[in-house]
Amino acid sequence: MLTEFTQSESLRKHALAVEACMRAASRKYGDGSPEAEELWGLVGLIHDFDYEKYPTPEEHPYKGSEILKERGYSDEIRRAIMSHAEYSGVSRDTPMEKSLFACDELAGFITAVALIKPSKSLADVDVKSVRKRMKDKAFARKVNRDDIINGAKDLGVDLDEHIGFCIDALKPIAKELGLDGSALVTASDKNNVQP
Repeated sequence: MLTEFTQSESLRKHALAVEACMRAASRKYGDGSPEAEELWGLVGLIHDFDYEKYPTPEEHPYKGSEILKERGYSDEIRRAIMSHAEYSGVSRDTPMEKSLFACDELAGFITAVALIKPSKSLADVDVKSVRKRMKDKAFARKVNRDDIINGAKDLGVDLDEHIGFCIDALKPIAKELGLDGSALVTASDKNNVQP
């Protein structure tokens, strides 16, 4: 379903990043069961599936919720996705809902920080570098810093702890996100490739 609605590689990678954070969050804030990890991961993966086709606040995530209902997705999944949009009016009551909100913007921001590193690698991203970039309002200006701060607060965790937690959740999928440094092939590397 994600690929049916989302053609943008960057939005697909964002979906994978939020899924990874949500799977980790299910182990920390959920019951730790494999079923919870699958559920939370799915919510993270599809939370923005409708965004490319329906990007306005009047449409997203409302259209997505309608599509999910038509396709038989549970009220629990649909409610969690609705709650990640601050303007939807849907409160965040469960640990899964709070985690989605707390991980969404932060996953995107961590990705942006990794992309400006010379290595283009998550291995070079730490809490300090994320916090430094959060102060730079011109950097990744579409990312709502208040959502990042309030997301951690709503989970009842220190912001630095949450940033570190999300960085650690993303590192195992760095290659899939294109953030493992392998995309950097210098001209000299290309010239030294053996036939």
